[in-house]
Amino acid sequence: MASPSSSLSTRVLLICAAVGVATGIIGGIAGWVTPILLASPLLFLYGLVLGSHVLPGIIAQEVLRKPLVALITHVIAALVSSAFNPAWALRFIGTALLFGAIQEGVAALTRYRAWGAWRFFISAGVIGVLVAVVVFFAAHLGTMPLWAQIAYLAVSVLGPVAWTAVGLAIGAALSRAGVARR
Repeated sequence: MASPSSSLSTRVLLICAAVGVATGIIGGIAGWVTPILLASPLLFLYGLVLGSHVLPGIIAQEVLRKPLVALITHVIAALVSSAFNPAWALRFIGTALLFGAIQEGVAALTRYRAWGAWRFFISAGVIGVLVAVVVFFAAHLGTMPLWAQIAYLAVSVLGPVAWTAVGLAIGAALSRAGVARR
């Protein structure tokens, strides 16, 4: 049995699991929506759907404020999302590792001591820019009209930022409900 002061106690892991399952369901739904969106004229909204994958780490870090919780929660969420679309399992896991590593990296830069909203929005901005650039080239969005390219880039950067705000609100509500109490 882990000691109460252990960083990854059973309580912490169970909270990561619960958040991972809940956000994994959202990720699974995003996985269903993605192929439909990519084949439609609304392709430029893809960044908003992909941005939902920031939720596991944001909620876990907001509630627990401990090292590794973003990464653990992201991996659990990816495994749950994979049950919805097993063909995309490696994409879900890759996204989870990338987004979780970015969120952990930003937290590590502050030595896991700064938990202001600004810190979460920095990681969201980094994820948004990365997603915007990678998907822009991978999906050949340069062939779209200029307005759609601009809209895509804006939505791709702002999508993770918007989902981060949602995640912070959920995390704060869970904390008020006593989820993080010892």
